[in-house]
Amino acid sequence: MQLATTPEDHRIAWLTALAVAIHLVEAALPSPLPGVKPGLANVITIVVLLQFGWGSAAWVSLLRVLVSGLLLGTFLSPTFALSLGGAAASITVLWAASRRWMPGFGPVGLSVLAALAHMGGQFALAFALFIPHPGLLHLLPVLLTAALLFGITSGIIAGMM
Repeated sequence: MQLATTPEDHRIAWLTALAVAIHLVEAALPSPLPGVKPGLANVITIVVLLQFGWGSAAWVSLLRVLVSGLLLGTFLSPTFALSLGGAAASITVLWAASRRWMPGFGPVGLSVLAALAHMGGQFALAFALFIPHPGLLHLLPVLLTAALLFGITSGIIAGMM
């Protein structure tokens, strides 16, 4: 039995492959702080959101997390859980923005929303599941500042695409 695919399936597969490739390159780069990465694969998610809508962006984002977890050997690890939680938070915020406020947001605004939601989701999961210590809260301003700066950068790149 052969599985029927649509042109949209092919587009999502290609865009996911591009996002995974970017994520793998980024994973090989050194990080200034543990868990702080630019998130350049999210540029693809923002472009897909603007070009093809929320549904396609959600597929690309979630498939990127799944495939990257498998390729990097982090599948079902705490790293994978944090990545999936961040992606789910980001996609949820992008859904709300695309339903309600999309005309007011360009690529930079959407990227900043997604980056802050991603970091917030990861932080909430880390606090709830792995490090439930009040001292962790001292990292939140630094992590949100990094997310803001990387979100602006990713949004500018998405806007140029």
